[in-house]
Amino acid sequence: MIEGITKAFSLIAGLDLELLSIIFLSLRVSGLALVIAACAGLALGAIVSFSRFPARGLVITLMNTFMGLPPVVAGLFLYLILSRSGPLGFMGLLYSPSAMVIAQSILAFPIVASLSHSAIVNVDPIIKQASQTLGATPFQTSLNVMREARYGIMSGVIAAFGRAVSEVGAILVVGGNLAGYTRVMTTTIALETDKGNFELAIALGIILIMLSLIINGFLHAVQRKGMVKTTV
Repeated sequence: MIEGITKAFSLIAGLDLELLSIIFLSLRVSGLALVIAACAGLALGAIVSFSRFPARGLVITLMNTFMGLPPVVAGLFLYLILSRSGPLGFMGLLYSPSAMVIAQSILAFPIVASLSHSAIVNVDPIIKQASQTLGATPFQTSLNVMREARYGIMSGVIAAFGRAVSEVGAILVVGGNLAGYTRVMTTTIALETDKGNFELAIALGIILIMLSLIINGFLHAVQRKGMVKTTV
């Protein structure tokens, strides 16, 4: 164990090319997935918050339910859709970074949608009433409410990124864990551990822990700032 940890730090300090390529691919895939999930999730969260329609309660229930969607189940259904015999098999996306982006987007989307909805509906009603009194249009009123909910929305986006970057089950199913092409940090850790190559697995584990600390630090700072603003 000591030897593995020592070599892991040597890989990090020496900026090992294989290590860097895996890290950059992980961040690229998770970053793209976050952009897609954030845009779609915020849009859905806003629509559900500001609109009243018959199936609204069902949509909210589904958003909350899919926050805990098992990654392997998501990967399985996506695999069936993208496989050669599936409806989107002609696109040839299976075992590609694009399939991994889609998988991570599916898992991150309900987190952004649900937490954005929760942040928006918990904004003080006085904000909406004041905007309407001052003659704001419905769109301007919605923007003002969302501006007040920005810390809660940011918390949802940060939490979604943490879910995406730490994902392994779904992307392993649809990505195939191909060396130099679809191998990211989490899948590499699983593979290298099975192979007994603990140096690379530990090095990537250290990077993931550091990322987790950074993400949770941002999340704590955003939540704390939001709480201070609410108190004031």
